[in-house]
Amino acid sequence: MRVSQAVFGVFHHFELAHQLRRHACLQTVYSTYPWSRLKREGLPHEYVETFPWIHGGLALLARYGLYPSPWTEHLDYWNGLAFDRWLTGRMARQSVHCDALIAISGAALDAGRVVQSRGGKYICDRGSTHARYQGRLLQDEHNRWGAPLDIYDPRDTEREEIQYAQADCITVPSSFAARTFVEEGLPEEKMRVIPYGVRLEDFHPVAQPSPDTFEVVFVGQVSLRKGVPYLLQAFARLRHPRKRLRLVGPVFPHMRPLFSQLPMEQVEIVGAVSRAELVRILSGSHAMVLPSLEEGLALVQGEAMACGCPVIATPNTGSEDLFTDGKEGFIVPVRDSQAITEKMQQLADDPQLQQQMRSSALERVRHLGGWNDYGDRWMLLLRELCGEV
Repeated sequence: MRVSQAVFGVFHHFELAHQLRRHACLQTVYSTYPWSRLKREGLPHEYVETFPWIHGGLALLARYGLYPSPWTEHLDYWNGLAFDRWLTGRMARQSVHCDALIAISGAALDAGRVVQSRGGKYICDRGSTHARYQGRLLQDEHNRWGAPLDIYDPRDTEREEIQYAQADCITVPSSFAARTFVEEGLPEEKMRVIPYGVRLEDFHPVAQPSPDTFEVVFVGQVSLRKGVPYLLQAFARLRHPRKRLRLVGPVFPHMRPLFSQLPMEQVEIVGAVSRAELVRILSGSHAMVLPSLEEGLALVQGEAMACGCPVIATPNTGSEDLFTDGKEGFIVPVRDSQAITEKMQQLADDPQLQQQMRSSALERVRHLGGWNDYGDRWMLLLRELCGEV
């Protein structure tokens, strides 16, 4: 079996490429990043082809704080079209045709058709929810808070929906993400859930939370999509004499004006940290709260559990695919700050529950699938689609 991939940048696709190579079926990975960036992914150059001409410029703009902006969304759209056109030419000229093309959503529509015309399979790999569901939800949330949506081009959604219809299969990393496709009218039998592998070698407890404080941590993009305002509201109601909330991760521009409208007492904006520092913070925290409104599968949940930190998350983080509500942590409704407060208070008031959840989280991590498990699941799907089962 010969399998090619198409991806904007990197995402999880180079982890998948290593797995396909392990199974001796990787043909080529096509990316919009230059080789100078991709070589750190550890894949031999012979397996990689690049089209960096537009995406490279966008990365440079991001470095100087000029991305996203209203006009760069047009470059994003044209990057997708140009990449697909370039990739279509590559597919058409292949002397050895691929049996399957796995393309991240937004890429490879015409290239996928070429592969299908030659008897191959075209798989659309989506890292989050259905594009229309995502756009509608984010627009609604930004309207609620009076914050402009950073970047959204409806042409991208229209193009992705054509891909969903054209693809032989759509892969997503969580049950939550799959449900949004079915809600938007895609047949359930077209969906496949393949959770990402969790690389936990570097995550383990290096400290114990203090019995005299209550430390809460959030890890991720500090944004409306991640539900940060609901966490701030919830934390303000938490009753504890020595509490602290740390926000770890990049702060999106639309959040800074909102901080003046939200309770920020005993809240520390940490920003990005090293992996070693993240391990230390997670190990010393009594709870990690991830109140996201939308994402595919937040791997930081598994990382927190590996450090013995109970997780409070919404179902929209993919939490139901990682842990059991009430055992390793709590699953709360989206946009429900009161529910977050109640679960934090429950942990703050019950040191024995903290220890039980800490132990359960460490035990659960042993059963989370790694990237080899992820690769094995992909091989089962590819054999099924290509008729090798």
